[in-house]
Amino acid sequence: MQNHFGEIAGILTAVFWTVTSMAFESAGKKVGSLAVNLIRLVMAIFFIGIYSYIARGFFFPTDATLFNWKWLALSGLIGFTIGDLLLFQAFVTVGARISMLMMALTPPFTAFISWLILGEILSPMNWLGMFVTLSGIILVILKREKSEKNGQVKRKLKSAYSITGVLLALGGALGQATGLVLSKKGMGDYDAFSASQIRVLAGLAGFIILFFFLKRWPRVWAALKNRPAMKRITLGAFFGPFLGVSFSLLAVQNTEAGIAATLMAIVPVLIIPPAIIFFKEKINWKEIIGAIITVGGVALFFL
Repeated sequence: MQNHFGEIAGILTAVFWTVTSMAFESAGKKVGSLAVNLIRLVMAIFFIGIYSYIARGFFFPTDATLFNWKWLALSGLIGFTIGDLLLFQAFVTVGARISMLMMALTPPFTAFISWLILGEILSPMNWLGMFVTLSGIILVILKREKSEKNGQVKRKLKSAYSITGVLLALGGALGQATGLVLSKKGMGDYDAFSASQIRVLAGLAGFIILFFFLKRWPRVWAALKNRPAMKRITLGAFFGPFLGVSFSLLAVQNTEAGIAATLMAIVPVLIIPPAIIFFKEKINWKEIIGAIITVGGVALFFL
């Protein structure tokens, strides 16, 4: 079990992110994705702070080195402020299920960036798992469209979902991949939960600056008064930036970044049952097969 601690942390991260993506999709449709982003980060700082104080005696990560702060803060700005901003808008545009399926592109992005920055090299079996993941995504988001022109039947591939939504989710995947690699570089053997808090603090700072430029503070006050939305944001903050992000750092701390990212990518399969139960989404056979193929490569990391 100890030999696969990083891999198990990656799978638990996927479970936590399944909960948080559903909660934030629902909250974002009620009060807007920007307000959700800001409020959940404030909540996460306190969730992590309380845990860290009980576990380590530090509410804030004052024992972190300048090296930790530099790289983890940069990771937080890229992962939270940029990556999650795009992802949360994708939740509103194409829904959590399709957004999280696109996020399964994070593994190849992570593997490539970790090779550039950390010098990590994955085995052929690892790359095969990533190829399988990409194949599943393509199966779900693309469809064959038949049209007739001048008596000739033409078939072409077309996106089955909003191009804008797909691109937003793609940007979220790239932001998360970059954030993961920078986190691993900056964290070293430092506590994963406190490292997560540094990332959250930097992400929050980025959103505060963004809100002043966009003048969106009235939406935050309105969101705070929306009790149904606040319940969902609280649930999402607990399972997302508190448990989910912290366990993602435990995963990259204890295994290769590309492997950890691939294990976190099983969300598309985990999210199918709640999408049917809570959002009454209709899932076709192609999407189910695509989701299963998308995460089929996960098993390859345990062979």
